[in-house]
This record gives sequence, C-alpha cells and structure tokens, in this order.
Amino acid sequence: MLLTEKMKEDIFSSSERDIIDYLFKQRENIKDKTTKQISKETYTHPSTLIRIAKKLGYSGWIELKNSFLDEIYYLNRHFSSIDANYPFDEHDSVMTVANKMALLNQNTISDTLSLINYDDLQRATNMLDTAAHIKVFSMNHNLLICYDFKTKMNRIRKHVSLCTVDPQFEAVNSNSETCAIVISYSGESDDIVSLLPFLKRKKIPIIALTSIGENTLTKYADCILRITTRERLYSKIGSFTTNDSICFLLDVLYASVFSKDYKKNLEFKTNISKYFDHRKSSNEVMQETIQDND
Repeated sequence: MLLTEKMKEDIFSSSERDIIDYLFKQRENIKDKTTKQISKETYTHPSTLIRIAKKLGYSGWIELKNSFLDEIYYLNRHFSSIDANYPFDEHDSVMTVANKMALLNQNTISDTLSLINYDDLQRATNMLDTAAHIKVFSMNHNLLICYDFKTKMNRIRKHVSLCTVDPQFEAVNSNSETCAIVISYSGESDDIVSLLPFLKRKKIPIIALTSIGENTLTKYADCILRITTRERLYSKIGSFTTNDSICFLLDVLYASVFSKDYKKNLEFKTNISKYFDHRKSSNEVMQETIQDND
C-alpha cells in the first residue's frame, strides 16, 4: 500500500488529520519546513507529527517526511500526458493509438529505471548468479511474460523454472541454493502470500518484483525491485505498464547476470546458437558474418 493511501485511513485524531490534510495540500513545499513551522501553521503541537509518524510505522517525523516526499516526487514524475489505465480514447485513429502506446511504453521504461536502486540491483544480480536453481513464482498471467527470461537465462546455463503447477510444492521442495523471484503487482495476492512463509522457512533468498509502497511481499523479500505503479487493479484497458515494467526488470536482471562473465557467456551462447539455429535470411541486416578460424 502506498504511504499516501495509508495516510487516508481512518486511524487519526482530528488534530492529526489537520496535519495530514496540510501535507497533502502543501506536498513538495514541506521539504524545508521544520516540525515547529508545520505545527504553527496547523495550530497543533510538534509532538503530534511524531505520533503520526509512529502510527504509520516510522521511527520519527524526518523518516516519514522523506518517504512522503519520495512518493509524491515519484507520482508527479512521468506520465503527465497519458493515463496508464486509459492511454487512448474510443475516437482515436489506429495511428493515434499506436503513437500513444509507444509513448506509454517509453514512459514506463523511464519510470521503472528511476525506481531501480543500485544496491538492490547488485544484490539481486549476485543472488541469481550464485543460485544453482532459480524459481519464478507469480500468477499465471504474469508467468506467461516470463518465458523469454527463462529462455535467455537457460542459454547462459542458468537453470530457471516457472512454477505454474503446484507452486506450494515447488516452494517446499527447494533449498538454500535456490533463489526465488516472486512477482506480484499488489504484493497481496493470496496465492503468492501463502508461499512466502515456506520460502522463508527454507531460507530461500527472495527477489520481489512489486509495486512501490509497503505490502506483504516486501516484508518477506531479501531484495526489492519496484514495478512502475500507475495502474489500478481492475479499472483499465489492459495491464500495459505493469507488463512492460516486469519485462524490463527481467531483461535488466538477465543482462546484469550476463555481464558478470560477459566473454564466457557470449561465447557459449553464440556457439550453441550457431550449432542449433539454422535460419537463413536474404536481409543483409540479419545475415551472420562468417569468420574464418584458419
């Protein structure tokens, strides 16, 4: 759940609600304001800000303020001219639809990239690189877009399984040499959440691909990569940004693992492809250069 959503819950006193209303009104303007200034402008006591922070699970006001500003900054960034839920209108021509979908895709990639943290990406890369077996857990509609990741990883000798059948059994039948990639936009899907205690009990490292904010999945994850968070759960034309964001993150993970041993992986993949791939094309762009090894 987003912090801004949690702040709208009915758990605050009237004076606390006055401060929260003030925060939503001022937004980025609170960046350089002290607790004394905010309490003065809201006619409340500075300790009230601390109580709000504690209720929201933060250690203090500064931590809450920074998280609030980070979330507001993210929600304001990108997608200013296009709605992720309804990216085109019923009267748009096919070329207008095409252009809007292209813009949506570009914004999604840029948005997802902005959410990647170096330390998390490095940690995820190391976890995948050292794992003897990688298991991907998600709902079936997400697993469908993971086949390309599985194929690419298998071609550099990384064993990846998409756990489509009996995911509970797959979770239990794993060990510490397994690395789990768990994908859930909401982070609250019952079928996914039910797997997490099993994975944790088996001491299996978990890489979570999920939305921004706190959810059940993030509480279990050892490493978190954020999916662009612009879509509602159901009221939308399609899961365009979610799917594009997941695909991009999986591509980044594959490329990062590949780069750990770039020359060896490239040589192996190229030689295997050369042996099994017998496609031909008259298009010069597609033609392979035949190298003379003599």
